[in-house]
Amino acid sequence: MFKSSWIAATLLTAIFAAGTALAADVKSEVYSFGTLRSVQTDAARAQAQDWLNASGKTDDATRKQFDAIWNQADRALLDKISDTLSLDANAAKLLKDAGDLTLSVPKEVPALIKDAKQPEFYRVNLALLFAKAISNRRVYEEALDALKAVKPEKVADPSAYLFHKAVAEHALMKKDEAAQSIVRLLDDVADAPDRYKIVSLLMLYDMQTWKDKDLGWIARKMDNIERRLELARGGPQTQKMQTEVVRRLDEIIKELENQQKGS
Repeated sequence: MFKSSWIAATLLTAIFAAGTALAADVKSEVYSFGTLRSVQTDAARAQAQDWLNASGKTDDATRKQFDAIWNQADRALLDKISDTLSLDANAAKLLKDAGDLTLSVPKEVPALIKDAKQPEFYRVNLALLFAKAISNRRVYEEALDALKAVKPEKVADPSAYLFHKAVAEHALMKKDEAAQSIVRLLDDVADAPDRYKIVSLLMLYDMQTWKDKDLGWIARKMDNIERRLELARGGPQTQKMQTEVVRRLDEIIKELENQQKGS
């Protein structure tokens, strides 16, 4: 038991140390030097209460539901916010459908998230929760679009925002963007959970090995094609990716044939 714990601790220390060195090589356009933090529970509850009052949901039944949500001491902040926003029928349906594996995810960001007339607390956190839900279903395109519609400084949990943004960018092979998101997560979010940091550093490690249009590039491209086909998204974008893979495979075969002739 002691030995395995020591090995795990040593491994984590090595990951953090080496990852920090890798992150230092990535230039970030925005630094806030650890000033980004999750909103404190009391402050988040006050913001949620203000939104609820402004939306006109002031009946006794809704107030009791609200109090029951926020009196759960062991429930995560984002879960409390999700339950609170779900007191609104439109938000409840949007989040329920986003997590329902039997339903197709919209192929564009829902209008509710893009509606600037919506209260900020409602809109920005709904965007984060929607992106988180569909990212878990490997729907990275719309997850990334939803996150780009808001800023990490505005959401209740900026570490979740930057982590899921990095996951989507990594999956979509957006190397530079993913590196930027990871650096912001590591450098700017003071209370980012270790699980987010470790996975982010592993993604950063992985991207150090990427080379343009090698066999690894083809494998990642094919994985994205397979993912999109599983999501029933076999349209022009998927066909374009298939064409790119076939063309690159042809080029590699010709290169190998030429090398063989030369030898």
